[in-house]
Amino acid sequence: MKDDRREGIDIHEEAAILVGVILPGTVTEDGDPLRELAALAQAAGVQVAGRLLQQRSHPRARTYLGKGKVEELAAMVGMLKAKVVIFDNDLSPMQIKSLEEDLVCKVLDRSELILDIFANRAATKEARLQVEIAQLQYTAPRLRAMWSHLGQVTGGAPIGVGTRGPGEQQLEIDRRLVQRRTVQLKRNLAEVQARRTREVAARRDDHYTVGLVGYTNAGKSTMFNGLTDGGAFEADMLFATLSTRIGAWNLGGGNNVLISDTVGFIRDLPHHLVASFKATLEETIYAHLLLMVLDVADPAAARQFETVNRVLDEIGAVNQPRILILNKVDVLRTTVHEGRVPSDTLDAWIESNPDAIVTSARDGEGLDTLTTRVLEQMRGEIREVVLEIPLSEGKLVDLVEKRTEVIDRDYENSGSVVIRTRIGRRQLEVLMAGGPHFTADGLQGPEAIAQLWPEVEPFRMPRVPPHLLLHPE
Repeated sequence: MKDDRREGIDIHEEAAILVGVILPGTVTEDGDPLRELAALAQAAGVQVAGRLLQQRSHPRARTYLGKGKVEELAAMVGMLKAKVVIFDNDLSPMQIKSLEEDLVCKVLDRSELILDIFANRAATKEARLQVEIAQLQYTAPRLRAMWSHLGQVTGGAPIGVGTRGPGEQQLEIDRRLVQRRTVQLKRNLAEVQARRTREVAARRDDHYTVGLVGYTNAGKSTMFNGLTDGGAFEADMLFATLSTRIGAWNLGGGNNVLISDTVGFIRDLPHHLVASFKATLEETIYAHLLLMVLDVADPAAARQFETVNRVLDEIGAVNQPRILILNKVDVLRTTVHEGRVPSDTLDAWIESNPDAIVTSARDGEGLDTLTTRVLEQMRGEIREVVLEIPLSEGKLVDLVEKRTEVIDRDYENSGSVVIRTRIGRRQLEVLMAGGPHFTADGLQGPEAIAQLWPEVEPFRMPRVPPHLLLHPE
């Protein structure tokens, strides 16, 4: 009899039951262990029909859940007419197979749910390649149950020299097809990523770049649209953004930066997606400045903050300043009133991070302060510098006049203009990158920068308020 429960992992519009097994050390500080899984399910288009939780010292080998809970879950499936059961844990292929036999419905784990969301949201060629590779790697062990469409391949297919021939088991043929497809996709992805790496590096050389980073649904896209001409998709759901969007941000006074809106972070990202996820964040690695957007109204904000910092450290984004943005302060007022977060939440974050900026991207609150701070970062520490510029470089003279604080100027008989001005390090770097030959305090290029700014300014890393520190999961 054909088993059609698993023709794929597409779960849109299906009634689902959410299941969580709470093991020792699991952090549930927000009071609802399945809250994030429910949000993921909503993002995938699932109708949540019920929930089931169990606390265990260790997972049961066959079904992860205890035997009695499996029976209880089977009864719920029948009563609620659920088509899919979604675990907040990662299950082995054998556990999924056993559960599907006992429950007589499709069973997914957290990783498969995230893969489904990525697959349905991927819009760029790179994102689609990344997701397909991850799906192939993750679902390959489940070929016997899931990939009935590969059963059309027979012994007459071009198997190649060295195989077992027509008598070879179908599953092994299917696995080789998956392996070949994966190799080809990785080759295609490497070409796309190499081209993007060159583009990202070029942007950094020509512009001051800012990266918006944060947990998924922290409000990054809303903030991006509020700071630029917009265009980023906004939605109150996890993983609304799955590809990087670049926009010009006018800081005033003729100063512009490039800001990137990146895919949101999440805990327990499927390990098959991690490499691709990090590659998607390449804009972050190369950015001059990182804006860490935190949904301060979320009861799980501390855990989300730690996840973001851990991922940034893992991908090597450790050499640039990070400005903490305490976003959704408008929502925080409501959550405090409802008692879902302590009344001193905002004060605690500010006390631990005095340089943090409080914002409501939706209402525009705090965005002016953020713009001013980024302008200060872009300029760097201000120095009084004497620039000697050839009169033939009229555009450069105009830029200096408009974008710096000119103290005085003098036109030399040698065909140069001497301008005494107050200018930031990054501003001078940008002027020098343009190619014109001029001097700063009698020096040119990197020698001038090193002489005027002998030390890189230290920056203070954001941190979690002490009383919100979490125990490791």
